Amino acid sequence: MYTSTFTFAKGEYDAEFHELDQAIARTAQSIPGYIGEESWENPQTGLISNVYYWESIDALQALMKHPDHIKAKQQQARWLKGYQVVIAQVVGTYGDKLISHPLSGRSDAQRQ
Repeated sequence: MYTSTFTFAKGEYDAEFHELDQAIARTAQSIPGYIGEESWENPQTGLISNVYYWESIDALQALMKHPDHIKAKQQQARWLKGYQVVIAQVVGTYGDKLISHPLSGRSDAQRQ
């Protein structure tokens, strides 16, 4: 499994941003191998992180190669005040199952 974490500083959003953002979300969710996502905001810095979970690097790359994603990358400076992307391989996951999480109960995730 893999994660792609997109951390960014908000800028000014317009209608085109919201349309493109929704299109990318729909595309991601339609890709075989998409597991789920979660978002976090750091109140001290104002930064937002979106974490996407994928069964394979091929599934992740399918989103990265999609025309809407490419368009968003090319125009990100219009809407964001900076960003960072981290791609990581999941080596394990565990929990007490008391909170909802995209990887909860997955049999292919090893306990660490």
